[in-house]
Amino acid sequence: MRAGSGALSPAKQAELRRQDGNLYFKKDRFGAAIDAYTEAITLCPNVPVYWTNRALCHRKRNDWLRVEEDCRRAIELDNTSVKAHYMLGLALLQRQKYVEGVKELQKALDLGRGANPKSYMVEEIWQELAKAKYLEWENASTQNSWELQSLKEACETALKEKHLRDVSQLEGFVDESAISHLEQLEVLRRVFREAEEADLPTEVPDYLCCKITLDIFRDPVITPSGVTYERSVILDHLQKVGNFDPVTREPLDQFQLIPNLAIKEAVQAFLDKHGWAYKSD
Repeated sequence: MRAGSGALSPAKQAELRRQDGNLYFKKDRFGAAIDAYTEAITLCPNVPVYWTNRALCHRKRNDWLRVEEDCRRAIELDNTSVKAHYMLGLALLQRQKYVEGVKELQKALDLGRGANPKSYMVEEIWQELAKAKYLEWENASTQNSWELQSLKEACETALKEKHLRDVSQLEGFVDESAISHLEQLEVLRRVFREAEEADLPTEVPDYLCCKITLDIFRDPVITPSGVTYERSVILDHLQKVGNFDPVTREPLDQFQLIPNLAIKEAVQAFLDKHGWAYKSD
């Protein structure tokens, strides 16, 4: 405790402890930072940033159970905390609670986009969400491939047994039975081949991709000229290059950008069906 801080109010003492914790954190002294934030929490338990700061220290130590506990408490105090939802999502994924984890990351992403679509945290959250969704697809795809292969083998075995029964019963028509059996096998294999190919990565349609980055849209906005861009990318262009549409060269200001909800829904529908598209090169 700092000298002379005893005469200060609990709120001011807590703020001093937070500042101490921040200094410790910058020096990678996470244990000391946790102690400082804990003191701040003890003094003022209803300040959400104290809980998220301590959660960040626990994250650095890979103590995901404590990350989850602190983030849940922060969310109780402030349900709009981007950091709390984000770190809670990471903690849940680490603890193999995938559905809940993805839900929290999506909540953090939505909140972050609303507050500051160009912030580094929005990009970081998207990357973690995309990684989780791709992993989810990859696991489901592997399971689906195994189930298809097992079903294919079972169907082939059933066709073979039927063919043997037919041969034993249809004397004089063996050649015809063999031809029929081969045709049925070919149809069966074609059906399963098409089912397997339906889940293979291909290309994302151009209309679902930003004309500047060529990546699939995350937060698409449309200009008065009718061109759709990724929000953070066009905002960066307007700030660093100039107030004009980079494709049509028409004058353009930030307030003229409108969310392209139709494309956003189309992107989500595509991602829901093709989870491989979450993977970025």
